[in-house]
Amino acid sequence: METSKLETLQDWIDGSSRIVFFGGAGVSTESGIPDFRSVDGLYNQSYRYPPETIISHSFFEQDPEEFFRFYREKMLWPQAQPNPAHRKLAELEQAGKLDAVVTQNIDGLHQAAGSRKVYELHGSVHRNYCMKCHQFYGLEEMVQGTGVPRCKVCGGIIKPDVVLYEESLDQRTIEGAVEAIRKADLLIIGGTSLSVYPAAGLIQYYRGSHLVLINKSATPYDRQADLVIQAPIGALLEQIQVRP
Repeated sequence: METSKLETLQDWIDGSSRIVFFGGAGVSTESGIPDFRSVDGLYNQSYRYPPETIISHSFFEQDPEEFFRFYREKMLWPQAQPNPAHRKLAELEQAGKLDAVVTQNIDGLHQAAGSRKVYELHGSVHRNYCMKCHQFYGLEEMVQGTGVPRCKVCGGIIKPDVVLYEESLDQRTIEGAVEAIRKADLLIIGGTSLSVYPAAGLIQYYRGSHLVLINKSATPYDRQADLVIQAPIGALLEQIQVRP
C-alpha cells in the first residue's frame, strides 16, 4: 500500500468529528471468520444445498434440522476475538471521532471490542428468541445444543435474530444507520464487496466530504470513492493514530 494513501486517510480522520464506518465480512476475516464471496468463502464451498438456499427463510421453515446443522457448523464462531480493525474503531468512538459503526456482520465483535453505537443490519448470533413465547436465549444455548433448539418455557423453536434471505431488514436499524450516514463528515467503507442489497444502497445517503473504500479487491463503488485502498482492513487501521 502506498504511504501517501495512509497519510491521506490519517489526515481525513484527524480532521473529522462525525466518522461513520460501514463494514462487511472482510472486517472479521482477520479474526478467523470466513467471508462469503472470496475464493475460500462460504459461497464457494460444496454442500448438499447452496448456502444461499440453506440460510433462507423458506428453507428454515421447510427443513429446520438441516438449517441448524449448517448454522452451527458455518455461522457460529464463539472463539473468535476482535482484531485490530474492531479495536481501532472502538478507540475512535471513545475519542469522540466516530459516531457509529454500520455492519453487515452478525458476530458481535464490534461490541466485544468496545464499540457502543453499532447498527447490525443483518442481526446478531448473540440474540435468539422463541418463536412462540419470545423467550430470549444467548449464543451458548445455540452452540451447546444439537438438532432444532427448543424453548425451555414453551417448547417452541428458538430462532436466531439474524436476517435470512427472503426476510426484511429491521426498519429501526435501517433508519438509525441512514441517519448516521447522512450526518457523517467522513464515511469509511471496509471489508465489503458492496454487492448485497439493500445494505450496500445505504451509502447513497452520504453527503459528507470524503468517501473512503478499503477492501482487498475492487468494488462496484470504487469510482465514486475519494480514496481507494486495497489492503486487509485490520492491518491498515492498526497503523492509524487516534488523536482528539
